[in-house]
Amino acid sequence: MFDLEQFTADCRAALKADSSHKGVREVVARAVADPAGVLKGLGEPKRAEVQKLYHAPDLTILNVIWAPMMTVMPHDHHMWAVIGIYSGREDNVFWRRIPEGNGRIEAAGARALCVGDAEPLGHNIIHSVTNPIPRLTGAIHIYGGDFFAAHRSEWDAETLMEGRYDGERAMRRFEEANEAYKHFAEKRPS
Repeated sequence: MFDLEQFTADCRAALKADSSHKGVREVVARAVADPAGVLKGLGEPKRAEVQKLYHAPDLTILNVIWAPMMTVMPHDHHMWAVIGIYSGREDNVFWRRIPEGNGRIEAAGARALCVGDAEPLGHNIIHSVTNPIPRLTGAIHIYGGDFFAAHRSEWDAETLMEGRYDGERAMRRFEEANEAYKHFAEKRPS
């Protein structure tokens, strides 16, 4: 079974051995290779949310639960990340800055992450995230730094113009997704 204390210690040891994402990715891959164990250790996802599991200046571990059909607009992290899926699916669209685009971006690729996948993201990656399935998705997100203190950017959904990341707006998006999920669940046939 997934043991958060041991998982955190393993991530810390991997980070100490190599400051890149490589060792941490292996720790995450081992964890999500046993999705039932992660579900036992963290609990069955009940609602869209970001649960802080561990937070330090050089490492942040989150349990991110995506509501059905939820999308988070393009954003960056300014640090490497590793995403491990233990329930559902997470679709990532990768973006790149348009040369001389004054902060605009364009799509540059995509990757669907399924249960058992552990995907590294470089420190310069810009991505958006969607849960395209009609149930909650659970993912462990590891960041090579202080996720909550980083100066980050996000891009407008319509214009794709860069702006300052607004953490409060992002958390409101999770609450809006929970409301939509609640209505969706009420209308679903039993």
